[in-house]
Amino acid sequence: MDSPQPTNGTPGWERQTLEKLAFAALEEQRSRRRWGVFFKFLGFAYLLVVLVAVVDWGADVEHQERHTALVNLNGVIQSKGEANGENMIAALNSAFEAKNSVGIILRINSPGGSPVQAGIISDEIRRLRVKYPDKVLYAVVEDMCASGGYFVAAAADKIYVNKASIVGSIGVLMDGFGFTGTMDKLGVERRLLTAGDNKGFLDPFSPQAPQHKEHAQVLLNDIHKQFIEVVKAGRGKRLKESPDMFSGLMWTGVQSVELGLADDFGSVDSVARDIVKAEKVLDYSVKDNIAERFAKRLGASTFAGFWNGVSEGAHSVRLQ
Repeated sequence: MDSPQPTNGTPGWERQTLEKLAFAALEEQRSRRRWGVFFKFLGFAYLLVVLVAVVDWGADVEHQERHTALVNLNGVIQSKGEANGENMIAALNSAFEAKNSVGIILRINSPGGSPVQAGIISDEIRRLRVKYPDKVLYAVVEDMCASGGYFVAAAADKIYVNKASIVGSIGVLMDGFGFTGTMDKLGVERRLLTAGDNKGFLDPFSPQAPQHKEHAQVLLNDIHKQFIEVVKAGRGKRLKESPDMFSGLMWTGVQSVELGLADDFGSVDSVARDIVKAEKVLDYSVKDNIAERFAKRLGASTFAGFWNGVSEGAHSVRLQ
């Protein structure tokens, strides 16, 4: 008896189908491997790019050459910001300790900030100048060197400005808000409990007490006196004092040179080339890590700054 034929009329169709399925599976597996290799290579290339961007591979070689060390003081001087005492001290120490740095330039673009942080940076500059008497530190002002920024600059050997720079604002402020009128209109009652007669000092939701205002002024006057003493000690006989010099006013770079608040005109490049006599400039500023850079790009730092401002209270003393 003849054996039955396949229903589709093609001998061995089952085997052919299985072979096709096997080859298709092998091809899919090979394709997955190729894509896996591709994505691994892509990830490796990305990490390599990030590493090259973050690491200064030529730094060690450059540091072996005679150069001018640069440290940047940018933005508001505050404990949680880029221009804080910890970062600035680390950068300044690295700049002074570098064997082949022949001078240091402190580039300043700052409206001021915390008197404590400014004082920490100023004290460290003076200490390092004594420790390394053969190295000079020049402050170079670009857009603004006001209040706390000038507090720091006064510790330098010399101060160089641009003709249009804004310099000065030698004063202290404490600001805040009072919400008592708004609360009365809204029918909101403030319930403040304290242990200590003055624990509610300058509470923005309570009426301002005359004795608190008077005490706050004493604090401001004391810090202002410290500021004036730092400027006089740093500038010495170069200052051409006037009644307005310590009033909180600001001046242009041209006026600051005339008043003795600055010494001359110059930029980072011109001071390095013509004054320090070391044209190569190497930046010793403390850099953000990768996470911080991403956070700034995403705007996280803006939110953090807002939240810090709210959480630190309604009143703060600033050299601004």
